[in-house]
Amino acid sequence: MPELPDLEIFAVNLEKRFKNKTLEKLEVIVPKRLNVSETELKEALEGHQLQAVLREGKTMQLHFGGGNVLGLHLMLHGEIRLVEKDDQVKFRIIEFHFKGDNSFALTDFQKMATPTLNPEPSEVPDALSKDFTITYLKELLSKKKIQIKTLLMDQHLIRGIGNTYADEILWHTRISPFSIAKAIPEKKVKDLYQGIEEVLRKEIMQLTRAIPDSFNAEVKDFLKIHNPDLKHSPTGHEIKIDKIGGRKTYYTDEQVQYNL
Repeated sequence: MPELPDLEIFAVNLEKRFKNKTLEKLEVIVPKRLNVSETELKEALEGHQLQAVLREGKTMQLHFGGGNVLGLHLMLHGEIRLVEKDDQVKFRIIEFHFKGDNSFALTDFQKMATPTLNPEPSEVPDALSKDFTITYLKELLSKKKIQIKTLLMDQHLIRGIGNTYADEILWHTRISPFSIAKAIPEKKVKDLYQGIEEVLRKEIMQLTRAIPDSFNAEVKDFLKIHNPDLKHSPTGHEIKIDKIGGRKTYYTDEQVQYNL
């Protein structure tokens, strides 16, 4: 599943390819994934230029002329696929045809990827937004008796961090994923806050160089710990695998577990 750094790159690359192009035709293949009628969606977007593509949490948001925004959530297996003339693209949810034979499709073999017209603004801070402050994180952790990895992945608390980068951030800060949020000492909360930005921004920088034109390739080459092909961390410790909330969790004994 694409996570914050992947989606940041996809959004930049999508904007680079389609910005200022006029959407001539919108083809809806799976209308049940829409939050409005197909007619309403077409009336809102067709004939307008794509002005910007931004990432918000785990969604990409396409900003069109006329003041409308289309949010795209890839879910677990969704992808953005370029569509060349006469291409037979499988598993399409929705397809965008821009002036000048420029097209792309949102695809998902599970048919779960979701287009949302004018999504409601979220009050939950994005992990890389100015609203995500050290004060917010301290107050959040002080109230929660849940495992820290569960907290980091909860999109109702912090938007953007998923399974992979929760593991990467916690290893980077040497905090066990099994630690109870409320038990983490203040100094380590500060380390965690700084680690979130450092890990995510460094990955974005590395992916910018690795996939400068991609809309769907997930590159795992830069991961330090959340990778089944790795047996040891960069510091030589054995990587262990367990499950938290049904998701695989990668960690080492370097990480300190804090309990109440």
